[in-house]
Amino acid sequence: MLRKREARTPWRVRAFFVARRRRGDAGAVSGKAYLVGAGPGRPDLITVRGLRVLRRAEVVMYDRLVAKALVDEAPTAAERIDVGKAPGRHALPQDRINQILVERVRAGRRVVRLKGGDPFVLGRGGEEALALAGAGLPFEVVPGVSSAVAVPAYAGVPVTHRGVAHAFAVVTGHRSNGQEGPDWEAVARVPTLVVLMGMGRLPRICEELLRAGRAPDTPAMAVQHGTAERQRVVRATLATLPIRAQELGLGAPATVVVGEVVGLAQDLAWFRPGARRDETAAEQTEEAPGHAPSLPWRKAVPD
Repeated sequence: MLRKREARTPWRVRAFFVARRRRGDAGAVSGKAYLVGAGPGRPDLITVRGLRVLRRAEVVMYDRLVAKALVDEAPTAAERIDVGKAPGRHALPQDRINQILVERVRAGRRVVRLKGGDPFVLGRGGEEALALAGAGLPFEVVPGVSSAVAVPAYAGVPVTHRGVAHAFAVVTGHRSNGQEGPDWEAVARVPTLVVLMGMGRLPRICEELLRAGRAPDTPAMAVQHGTAERQRVVRATLATLPIRAQELGLGAPATVVVGEVVGLAQDLAWFRPGARRDETAAEQTEEAPGHAPSLPWRKAVPD
């Protein structure tokens, strides 16, 4: 079809098409990037679309907190690149991650950028998408289940609840390159506050909220390794949470929740990590060979 169209177009347009094919630039690229949200920690909380794409990946660039079981879902022949970041220690700087992403897609590869939670929620997915867009390369965003809502849910806390909290806010507790933190006075007025990447500054964060007028006895919690079998929960008040977390040795990665909804966990804390192992084994038995597949993600991904 392209050659017939070229035959009817002026020679300058034909020359453009020919040169583009020879260069292998963005207009002729067959590769594509998928910015995939891996979910909050549990491998089986990835979306159906995310798993479909991952199982067809030629390159997988994955974050530090992505479960190994998910990375293993990629084809055996797929190139695996660890681009994880720990506090104060990055496997690769963000500019280099962007560069690798662009290079692999430009080379015609199907690249899955596997990111914890959701790619566009405090995950720098927007920066990576801009790098791809700036290079004229195709990409797709596959949303994921954010830890901002999933981790509280696994700890028995709905971030909104009628008559208790009509809104919630999500902020980062991490600062980089001297950037200013959130407007704590504004944030303190939101009924439910979820803080991601905040354990390293937990005492300061609680102080800021108290200074902004939040009551010292406001229910608060910290959840380490949320949704995973290693999940640990500390419930306290805004004034006592830093001390309680320190006493119990809670560290990163953790999600902090502040608000009256935390009090609901007393009745709604449903997740029991030890018991969950038995349930998972039963689920795997149901999906074992000899049983009809019930999940649609085993089908091929449409182009």
